Amino acid sequence: MGEFVNLTVADGVGTIRLDRPKMNALNVQVQDEIRDAALAATADDAVRAVVIYGGERVFAAGADIKEMADMSYADMVKRSGPLQAALNAVAAIPKPTVAAITGYALGGGCELTLCADYRIAADDAKLGQPEILLGVIPGAGGTQRLSRLIGPSKAKDLIFTGRFVDAAESLQIGLVDKVVPAAEVYDAAVAWASQFSKAASLALRAAKEAIDAGLGVDLHTGLEIERQQFAALFATEDRTIGMKSFVENGPGKAEFKGI
Repeated sequence: MGEFVNLTVADGVGTIRLDRPKMNALNVQVQDEIRDAALAATADDAVRAVVIYGGERVFAAGADIKEMADMSYADMVKRSGPLQAALNAVAAIPKPTVAAITGYALGGGCELTLCADYRIAADDAKLGQPEILLGVIPGAGGTQRLSRLIGPSKAKDLIFTGRFVDAAESLQIGLVDKVVPAAEVYDAAVAWASQFSKAASLALRAAKEAIDAGLGVDLHTGLEIERQQFAALFATEDRTIGMKSFVENGPGKAEFKGI
């Protein structure tokens, strides 16, 4: 698909693979290719879940500072929108997504992991938002997604100090959801994603949209979003299949069609 970012599909699992040696720095081209891969994963019905992966050595060590150092205010006013749009496209994939984190996930790399629904990290991984050490702040969702994930106090600590956190602390504060040996990260992420390869994809989409949309509104509005999504699923064939299978065979045996 792209020079540095590709989407591959196997057994219902799509992998968005970053491959820009040495550190997967997120320059403008990589940002645009991430967006394209996310849109392709969204559109491809063969993709039932998505793994975001930077390879065995590193997830992504952040933005390309050499490229960014020469940008003016006017340049960044124009670029900041497409930067956020690239990661927003990942967050908007209407399917389960998991970040497989190896090595460093810093700055924009950490922000990319925040766009996933679930995060599996290597036991030697390091995560952080060190933008403050460059005289700026996170600009691709870090101040917003991080505080929603781990709470404002912990997010402020990481963003104000710019410090790196290891896998153990990341797990403790909820920045990642699972820690495994480094050699097992990708396989663990694929295993997590594979459980959805034959799931009721429209129900999964509705659940993700209800949760994500509900986080930004009051409880009453969130409940209304949930009610509408719940009711709408009664128009799907998978709902009929799932309930009939439950009545006749018990739970967990339905063969869904994704329609």
